[in-house]
Amino acid sequence: MHLTLVTYNIHACVGTDGRFEPARIADVLRELDADVVALQEVDHHHVDGYDLLDYLAAKTGLTAIAGPTLLRESRHYGNAILTKLPILTVNRVDLTLPGREPRGALDVTLDGKERHVQVVATHLGLKPWERRHQVRQLLKLFDIGSKDIYVLLGDLNEWFLWGRPLRWLHGHFLSTPHVATYPSRQPFMALDRLWVHPRRRLAKLEVHASSLARIASDHLPLKGIIEI
Repeated sequence: MHLTLVTYNIHACVGTDGRFEPARIADVLRELDADVVALQEVDHHHVDGYDLLDYLAAKTGLTAIAGPTLLRESRHYGNAILTKLPILTVNRVDLTLPGREPRGALDVTLDGKERHVQVVATHLGLKPWERRHQVRQLLKLFDIGSKDIYVLLGDLNEWFLWGRPLRWLHGHFLSTPHVATYPSRQPFMALDRLWVHPRRRLAKLEVHASSLARIASDHLPLKGIIEI
């Protein structure tokens, strides 16, 4: 048995052609057919009478967990998770640093085919010192031994392959391949990442580069297959 997990920065549903098209993102999500999807840059527009996140949930048949980091009078913005799996716990974590754009993580425990799976989904800051602080905070969320499988995934905004944040993550989870996901038309940067503990559970890691995914957002989805 296996689970499919995806991280996908949807760029507020604005494609590489500059058009706001939530239906394209929903179609990419249906292509992926994942058990768990971590979304970043979810801008809470109203679409066909739904909030954007609820719209994507309705179009895919998945359950939505919102993790807004920026609260606006008109609409919110931030992270989210869509999942097929039963939800056991939800913890919203503030990773914001003074003077910087609000950042956060969704720390959820899911029932993954009778295995407790901890999934931490995040979108880190643009400054190296931000990411160093935020990765240290994220690693504190994992109590190894309390669950069966642990996953950290999201848009890490980390382009320094030998920088301290990635070294710390590889040290904690063991090394995981980096796959280019950005920019979606001709990707050369591995901004979107996925780690699993125990490492042997990660059977496959690949980018989803369909013709639709290349235009629906400026990032491509990153997909991991986890053996149960």
